[in-house]
Amino acid sequence: MTQGAGLGSAAGTGTLRDFRVPAYVHDVPANVQPTDPDVPPPGAGNPEDLSDGYTPTERDLPVINQGDTVQVEAAQPAPTGDEGLGPLYVVGDVHGYLDELLAALREQGLIDAEGNWAAGTARLWFLGDFTDRGPDGIGVIDLVMRLSAEAAAAGGYCKALMGNHELLLLGAKRFGDTPVNSGAGTATFQAAWLLNGGQKADMDRLQDVHLQWMSRLDAIEIEDDHLLTHSDTTAYLDYGDSIEAVNDTVRETLTRNDADECWDLFRKFTKRFAFKDEESGPGAVRQLLDVFGGSRIVHGHSPIPYLLGEVGGEDGDSEDGRPPVEGPHVYANGLAIAMDGGVTMAGKLLVQQLPMDI
Repeated sequence: MTQGAGLGSAAGTGTLRDFRVPAYVHDVPANVQPTDPDVPPPGAGNPEDLSDGYTPTERDLPVINQGDTVQVEAAQPAPTGDEGLGPLYVVGDVHGYLDELLAALREQGLIDAEGNWAAGTARLWFLGDFTDRGPDGIGVIDLVMRLSAEAAAAGGYCKALMGNHELLLLGAKRFGDTPVNSGAGTATFQAAWLLNGGQKADMDRLQDVHLQWMSRLDAIEIEDDHLLTHSDTTAYLDYGDSIEAVNDTVRETLTRNDADECWDLFRKFTKRFAFKDEESGPGAVRQLLDVFGGSRIVHGHSPIPYLLGEVGGEDGDSEDGRPPVEGPHVYANGLAIAMDGGVTMAGKLLVQQLPMDI
């Protein structure tokens, strides 16, 4: 469990500007083999000609007209359920932006001014990706762990899903420079972690309690007829034909501690954009809903600016002058809700109450 401890000297600590630019927008160093679908291969062209695991660079982004997308306002508070539980909220990708997370949770009345749980019997789900790229990933994990205990004591709950960056950080700590079979040459978790925003401060502060917490997270869950996942991919189907089976398989894979198996799990969790195509997207969502249940999928992982074909500028506006993302993105014929507001690119960290009035 100590093999990745030497990563700190290589990672560095970025400026605020560096934190705001996702690793997959930068060119890959010539001496490092790209290992994560978050990192585009050098010279990549039209993303439509590549696999569904490919994340486009800024110049390759497809443009979707504003009229082709749906941005909706939050619904009115949901009534208390039969079991006495309160309204349901979901949180998109945080990526180490602790201050932004605290502000978003306060705005929704979920925590008080001191950062303590203030929502009584409310239910709160984080959709994964707590670390990397931003300045305080471990602080984010500590907050979620603490809120989980406080919410439970108040009769509600705060839970979290496994994101690909949790798998990446676990792999970097457990396996370090151990070569893995990437299918595209030699790769290591350490190199992938660094390429995708790994922060020295996070690795230095990573403790066994954090590793245990991350390794036990569920991969997929259902709440109030909403299927909750981290990634917008159908790869969850590779791990079982029920929610319980998928979660058990993911945990068992991590328990076996096999570098190649964990790499394959990480690689599949990085796939994205399965629901984006107007023709095939709704069918891909239905594949998951038919197997796991629910009437709508709610996911993080793919930043909404990329789903819209927009990349926010430093002033918060998109390059073509359109307003920045202000809420979740509903697409795939209303079957999918994207929750990653693009906080790593000066976007918004989203906390949304469900159901939405669609």
